[in-house]
Amino acid sequence: MRAQVLRKAEHRRMRWKNGGGWTSEIAAHPAGAEAFDWRISIAEIESDGPFSAFPGCDRHIALLEGNGMQLDFDAAPAERLEQRLRFVTFSGDWRASGRLLSGPVRDFNVIVRRDAVRADVLYRPLVGPMVFFPEAGTTWFVYLAGGQALLKNAGATLEAGDALLLESDASTHSAVLSGGGEAVLVKLVRVSEQRAAADQQ
Repeated sequence: MRAQVLRKAEHRRMRWKNGGGWTSEIAAHPAGAEAFDWRISIAEIESDGPFSAFPGCDRHIALLEGNGMQLDFDAAPAERLEQRLRFVTFSGDWRASGRLLSGPVRDFNVIVRRDAVRADVLYRPLVGPMVFFPEAGTTWFVYLAGGQALLKNAGATLEAGDALLLESDASTHSAVLSGGGEAVLVKLVRVSEQRAAADQQ
C-alpha cells in the first residue's frame, strides 16, 4: 500500500465566509478541487449558524473538543453532539444549522459525494498493532485523535493531530500501524468498485 503522512502543521486552515468559524482541511480527492469526491476536515465553530449545503453528498460529523452542539435539520429530528467522537450521519441535501450548547467546539467532518464514494467512519482505541490490507478501489484515512503511533512499513511516527492516507497500489503489502491512543478510521470505497464486485457475485 502507498502511505502518505499528513502532519497537523500542514493542514490548510480557512476562515468561513460568514465569519462563524474555521475549517482545517486535512485531505480531499481530487486534491484542491472544489467539486471533490470526498473531503475530511476539522471545523472550529465559534457561533451558532447554518451549515453549508452539499447537495448529492453524505456527511459524517463528531465532536472533538468542547461542550457540544445541537444539529437542527429541516428533514429529520435534531441531533446532539455531546459525546466525543460519536459520529452523526446526515444528508448534505438537508438544510442544517448548529447551535452551541456552551462555548466554541471543534468537530471532525467527513463529506463524500454519494454517487462516487461510500464512507464507513469508525472510532477505535489504538492498542498494539492495527493492520490495513490492500483492497481494489479502497482508500483508508486514519486520524490520530490522541497518543502516538508508528507506521512500521515506513518507520514514520505520528503524533496526536497527524493523519495517514493509505491507498492500494500494485503491491500486495499491508500497512501496520502500532502504538497507543485513539484513532478515527475512514474507509473510502469507490462506488464503481462496489458495483463491479456485486456484479461478480
